Formats: sequence, structure tokens, C-alpha cells
Amino acid sequence: MHKGFILLNCDLGAEEYIVDELKQMQKISHAYLTFGAYDVVVEIQTETEAEFGKIISDVRKLSRVVSTMTLNVIDPE
Repeated sequence: MHKGFILLNCDLGAEEYIVDELKQMQKISHAYLTFGAYDVVVEIQTETEAEFGKIISDVRKLSRVVSTMTLNVIDPE
């Protein structure tokens, strides 16, 4: 299981549009509007590393997304 978070910056005023688009994508667990350095935080879970990379790529391709930062969750076991 691969789990991670994508932190997004988007065009001014596009935050709700981006969250709506993200919620329609498979493997997106949650998408949150935030205040601060990033506009949207996305939680993703996939079965494989390849799926994980595909979701990241798909999110980055959304119109009005300006930049992203991906955080992979590390299982401490």
C-alpha cells in the first residue's frame, strides 16, 4: 500500500474548482482547501508504486494547478 499527500498551489480563485475535480478522481481519499503556504492538500492511497506515480501525474496535469509538492508516507515498520 502506498500512501501520500500532494500539496497544491493553484490559480487565484480556482481552489474550489480544483477540489471538485480531485474528488472525481479514483484513489483520491480526501481533498481539502487550506489557508497558508498551499491552497489544497490531497490524500492518496494506491496499491502499487506505479499507480501512485500515475495519480501524481494526473493531478499535476489539472488545469489551473500552478505547482505541487508530493509527500510519501513512510511505514516505520
